[in-house]
Amino acid sequence: MATHEFQTRLEWSGSTAGDYREYSRSHTAANPPARAELRLSSAPEYVGDAGLLNPEQLLVTAASSCHMLSFLALANRKKIDVRAYQDDALGEMPSDEKPVRISRITLRPVITVAPGSDHALVVELAHRAHDVCFIANSLNSEVRVEPKVLEA
Repeated sequence: MATHEFQTRLEWSGSTAGDYREYSRSHTAANPPARAELRLSSAPEYVGDAGLLNPEQLLVTAASSCHMLSFLALANRKKIDVRAYQDDALGEMPSDEKPVRISRITLRPVITVAPGSDHALVVELAHRAHDVCFIANSLNSEVRVEPKVLEA
């Protein structure tokens, strides 16, 4: 059986010699073979640049993207014509929880399907997608799925 590998190259430079609030949290990440390079920082709550993506956002994005891709595969196998998919996902990280972690990710996909589609089956597949999502299966955070189905 094959083992799939996923590579990231992270780079930061600067100096941590000064005050904690002074050193830059900005860094870059590349993910070969993709050509795009991400500019990242820590979250603003941790002295980061609010204009850049942060690791917490990327974790929520990974969960949301993986869920969508899993759902689309399941819908395709069941011959459901999905026309659009939008998710306003939310990650929650209570600062009083120890260790501090993202304890819950809520996915709220709005799934637009062709007229006459079986809405109950679409909702069932949205929940089943969570069970086969590689990222969700790699997390110990609670992941909630709250789908909404529309026709177009």
